[in-house]
Amino acid sequence: MKKKLSLALACTMAFSLLSFAPAAAEESAGMDELIEAAKAEGELTVYGSCEEEYLAAACQKFESTYDIKVSYQRLSTSEVYTKISEEAGNPSGDVWFGGTTDPYNEAVAADLLEPYEAINAVNLISEDYKDSTNCWYGIYKGILGFMVNSEELERLGLEAPKTWDDLIKEEYKDLIMLSNPNTAGTAKLVINTMVQMKGHDEAMEYFKALDANVSQYTKSGSGPSKMVGPGECVIGIGFLHDGIYQILQGYDNIELIVPEDGTSYEIGATAIFKGCEHPNAAKLWIEYALSPDCVDIAKENGSYQFLVISNATQPEEATAFGLDMNNTIDYDFEDAKNNIAQYVEDFFAALGDSADDRFKTE
Repeated sequence: MKKKLSLALACTMAFSLLSFAPAAAEESAGMDELIEAAKAEGELTVYGSCEEEYLAAACQKFESTYDIKVSYQRLSTSEVYTKISEEAGNPSGDVWFGGTTDPYNEAVAADLLEPYEAINAVNLISEDYKDSTNCWYGIYKGILGFMVNSEELERLGLEAPKTWDDLIKEEYKDLIMLSNPNTAGTAKLVINTMVQMKGHDEAMEYFKALDANVSQYTKSGSGPSKMVGPGECVIGIGFLHDGIYQILQGYDNIELIVPEDGTSYEIGATAIFKGCEHPNAAKLWIEYALSPDCVDIAKENGSYQFLVISNATQPEEATAFGLDMNNTIDYDFEDAKNNIAQYVEDFFAALGDSADDRFKTE
């Protein structure tokens, strides 16, 4: 009986291997052809919305791996969206790398991104981490929260905020920094999050109240995190992995807070610009970005996001802080995609005359 069972198992395994082999071989051949076509183009231009240290390292590794000359420029997500909108159909760049997906979704809605069915998309841990039309793919996620200077709060005799509603308390006047939604996708995520948690009208009233406590709206989403440790900002709103970076730079006075009333997370993505000059090199970049070759070097270059690639290695630096990635809302990406442009207009309309030089664009 055991011999018959062993023989049956062996036949099943052999059949499975034979069934799998043609698909694997076909994928391998497809990658080989793509690599040769990309090398023939010889160049790639990357617009990166992650931190510049990681952007530079990712581009340099791609260049050395495939012998393709890479030019790159660090721009905020909203800056990239504005740039490719103005260049519609004839972009000066080929691919977009990093940064939260709200501006990516705006670009999808405006038909500015090129769909591509990536072979390495099988590495994603969930279908949730890609655009339904294959216009962008996720590579990491980061949780939205507060970074506070614990020394300054103690000096002022204040407790750290625990919820979004805590931020509008009068005691925090001029102590808070948030990014500018005209230049940073992080701020757009904050707007979408509040709309989805509170409803549109209540969210706009909330932002009016919060504005009274905001000392500056920074150009980039990571801007507030860089101000907390030195004490230029007491409470920064942004992605907590940016706070981890600052702590590891020596600012042990920074405390990371996941809002108790819930929050959202970004999906950091990558995409191809529609009409780009080097389409094969762009496709090869997507395959590279969806592999450990690219994402595993993030932690070596100051980026500690949670990775959404199944065969990648999660950065110990992120998990060591015990951040609760589960206290998040059921974020409606479709609503964000369809309405964020209007929500940003409504945000500035709600703030009215207070939209002044606190909104940094440089």
